[in-house]
Amino acid sequence: MNGTTVHSIDRMKIIQEPQVLGSIPLLLFYPSSFENAVARGCVLFFHGLGASKEEHILELSRLAKSGFLVVSIDNVGHGERRYQDFDGRFSAANPQRDQEFLNVILQTKKEVPGIIESLERKKQIRLKKIGVAGVSLGGFIAYSAMLEEPEFKAASVILGSPKWRVDHPESPHHHAHRFFPVALLSQNAGRDSIVPPCFAKEFHQKLEHHYEERPERQKYIEYPHSEHFMLLEDWMRCWQELTQWFEKFL
Repeated sequence: MNGTTVHSIDRMKIIQEPQVLGSIPLLLFYPSSFENAVARGCVLFFHGLGASKEEHILELSRLAKSGFLVVSIDNVGHGERRYQDFDGRFSAANPQRDQEFLNVILQTKKEVPGIIESLERKKQIRLKKIGVAGVSLGGFIAYSAMLEEPEFKAASVILGSPKWRVDHPESPHHHAHRFFPVALLSQNAGRDSIVPPCFAKEFHQKLEHHYEERPERQKYIEYPHSEHFMLLEDWMRCWQELTQWFEKFL
């Protein structure tokens, strides 16, 4: 496909391939054997506010180095489909900013079943071998996508929250009973004032009851010295933990 590139991560070749599903721009990462990556498992990834599917190329390439097919997605209103009035919508001065944030979550999560169906039809993923991950806004989306799509086997969220900023009946924190048996890892920064860690921490305390049969399938990690823009060593550990989680449960 036009735009496909090859680069090296720790001496391993990683393919980086753009795709478009309808109006949804994707960026695929995988080792040299696409078929082996599909068999190993697919991880859908959602980025943060104001970013794009290209934001974490290094980290996603390293995840692909573990054998996975990684599909990075432009959130609604971002990347190649960025809102023309993006800065105004998400300005701190906009009293509707939290609602705009929620709209991105609601619209992006509803695209997930169609993305999975399209990739499966193209034989680019295998059902029951699908995971989801996200950072910040992408973490909000990842929690929500788990309730939208029953095929997810494992999930890993960094700096996200299961509780939306606008009270809404679909907010994932209201539905802790629906997450088992998805293997869920959440990682948050202890000093984060943008996405306070208390909501994910409290959510995992609720999950303990629902995961009594398989307690190892839910885990919460907090980095006490980091803010939303994490210390480098904590950020690197987040991605190591994320990768190991998918290696274990996907």
